[in-house]
Amino acid sequence: MTALRHALVTGGGSGIGRAVALALAESGIAVTVCGRKAAPLEAVAAGNPNIHAHVADITDETSVAALYEAAESARGPFDIVVANAGIASSAPAYRTTLEDWNRILNVNLTGAFLTVRPALKGMAERGRGRIVFIASVAGLRGSAYVAPYVASKHGVVGLMRALSAELLKTGVTVNAICPGYVQTEMLEESVRRVMEKTGRGEEEARRGFAEINPNHRLIQPEEVAAAAMWLVGDAAISVTGQAIAISGGS
Repeated sequence: MTALRHALVTGGGSGIGRAVALALAESGIAVTVCGRKAAPLEAVAAGNPNIHAHVADITDETSVAALYEAAESARGPFDIVVANAGIASSAPAYRTTLEDWNRILNVNLTGAFLTVRPALKGMAERGRGRIVFIASVAGLRGSAYVAPYVASKHGVVGLMRALSAELLKTGVTVNAICPGYVQTEMLEESVRRVMEKTGRGEEEARRGFAEINPNHRLIQPEEVAAAAMWLVGDAAISVTGQAIAISGGS
């Protein structure tokens, strides 16, 4: 991994993004973390001199262009792009508004595309690069009451496969990690929603999510980060076009 010197991690202020950013930085790679809120990004950056915070909106093409210009001017072109930022909501499909549908697809799918697009040409010309999408097991199978999320994550897996085919002979690999339920801030929001809607206690609500994973435990962000580190390393040079499930079973 000695040739890879600069990484972009979206949604890097919390959860999986924070874990990936820290793992990359601890390996000696300069990491640009981005998100819409400065405070969590700056908190992550304060813990490691290799991490640099940049506020950006991945759904805004101009904002992404400004992110690339500022970060690459300071630390060189991105050799690694981890498209991690995402959102979720829960409702029966018949109650899902067009606004909610568009909002989730805009962040999870269009945002993932806008995140990686500026890196593609340069990576191909340099003959090296790693693109990792953080998708979900919801991108591999159906789940009730999260239709926009499932559709968006299936789209991310499809985007990954399309890009891996385009870049197959360039030295650039493109893969997706598909976690089950992970112990993150996003999960805690889901726990709170369950408590509000059902009256369950916090531990019971959290245990309900853990039991959806086949091994009945919540995945830790560091487990996802470890998979990302393998994908961006030299040992995975022949791994591309793969959707890797980290879900506690099938």
